[in-house]
Amino acid sequence: MAYCSFPDVFHWIHSLPPLSQWTSDSFSMPICSSNSSPQPSLSLTISKNPQSPNMCFANLIAHFSIPISLWTSKPMKAIKLADDETIAKLLVNFIEDVLLYGSDKCSPFTKFVQTDSISKFPDIFNLAFLTLLFLVCIYEAPSDLRSGCLGTIKRHLTNCNSRQASKLLMKMLGSNLEEQWMRSLNLAITNWIAELQAAHQSYGSFKTPSPLFSYAFSTFGLWKIQLYCPVISMDIENSTHNPADDERLQFSLKHHQVEGVFQLNYRVTVKEKWIDIMVNTDNIRCDVVKLVSETLMRERGAGAGEKHFPSRIFLQLTPTQQSQVLSVSVAKSSENPRREIGMDKSIEASLEPPNPYLGLKVSAGESTTVSLKPWKFEQSVYGYSANLNWFLHDSVDGKEVFSSKPSKIELLNPKSWFKDRYSSAYRPFTRQGGVIFAGDEYGESVRWKVDRAAVGKTMEWEIRGWVWLTYWPNKHKTLYNETRTLQFREMVLLNVA
Repeated sequence: MAYCSFPDVFHWIHSLPPLSQWTSDSFSMPICSSNSSPQPSLSLTISKNPQSPNMCFANLIAHFSIPISLWTSKPMKAIKLADDETIAKLLVNFIEDVLLYGSDKCSPFTKFVQTDSISKFPDIFNLAFLTLLFLVCIYEAPSDLRSGCLGTIKRHLTNCNSRQASKLLMKMLGSNLEEQWMRSLNLAITNWIAELQAAHQSYGSFKTPSPLFSYAFSTFGLWKIQLYCPVISMDIENSTHNPADDERLQFSLKHHQVEGVFQLNYRVTVKEKWIDIMVNTDNIRCDVVKLVSETLMRERGAGAGEKHFPSRIFLQLTPTQQSQVLSVSVAKSSENPRREIGMDKSIEASLEPPNPYLGLKVSAGESTTVSLKPWKFEQSVYGYSANLNWFLHDSVDGKEVFSSKPSKIELLNPKSWFKDRYSSAYRPFTRQGGVIFAGDEYGESVRWKVDRAAVGKTMEWEIRGWVWLTYWPNKHKTLYNETRTLQFREMVLLNVA
């Protein structure tokens, strides 16, 4: 088994003496090693610039018989590496290089407040370095070193401490850079999983790593959950034949990620003998976003329009301490899908001019029109849990999309509703292929009645969610279709006051 060690990079750098006191040209910290023979290893090295005694730079070096530099920082002018300005510059270098591994090659603009005003700055610094290390190993490291370190790096990235640091880093980056960060990271994860899948083809089924990233926060009467997940790592619920013979379609389907935002409003009303806690939908957004450039998608894929689309979203809201909960009430489900049925029957007859044969023509016709609302919203209760369900339905036969398979005739029919689904005027998605459920249409509230003894306390709620994505061909000629799913779980707080 490979051995990986991840010491505290931030405090190691802080422990280095001023450059003027260095007795050697560099200091190194071992990062990762593999159990292959001969044993390669990876280290972080801080080196002086020979031409300038006040300049230094950082390196990630793979140690083989001949050392290989995998990554080099920008030169840093510093008397002492531990000063805030130098540390901040190095952090910005980590962040910018992570972003540059993504498909958006424009140089990011990164500006932060003073490091001493950022909560748990050492944790953020170490996480940014660990993320950069992860990407460098995927893209730059030789295969024997890469295979020995990636699994352990991934476990460090997804442990509890890193998850907490990720929330702080995302807050510091801001939403726009956060999306670029996650697309860059998940593109690397997609490439890694594709490599693992190719290596395991001869061993039958392969369970992908689960790099789902989600976080939640509670503030000002709002619960918000943000999630990101590469499509390639989602569980397959059902599919037709393996599209291995269609490499272009495979490329398109793999190189996307799910980006979800779940915003719920809550309101606390203290009555004379009880408390009402009302929760309703503010905004639910779910997008399937490509991880590579439009040019690469055209050259190697089947086109940007060949991708999964959201077909069901399910949220479950549960108070974790239920001893003071008295009841839960849900509003009515949304109205049944609009259904307009019109039936026209006609018989036409005509008599041709006299000829050797009887010139009577008879024709009969019958037409039926069905109009269905594509998305249906339902609420239900399980114990003191409230369930919120959004289902996509086939507008032709009314079947739930996530749990059904279209017929071959439907897949080949160019006028099916799911063909040209991102440009049709009657599309059930945004033009980018996502969905938005806003409070004005899906704002029916859920109400918990709680004992008045809870006033002044902080209640914890568990929010669990499932997202289903379905692929049916858009313009590409194929019979392949599949549905994938992911699950997340977050905790949010509510102050009863």
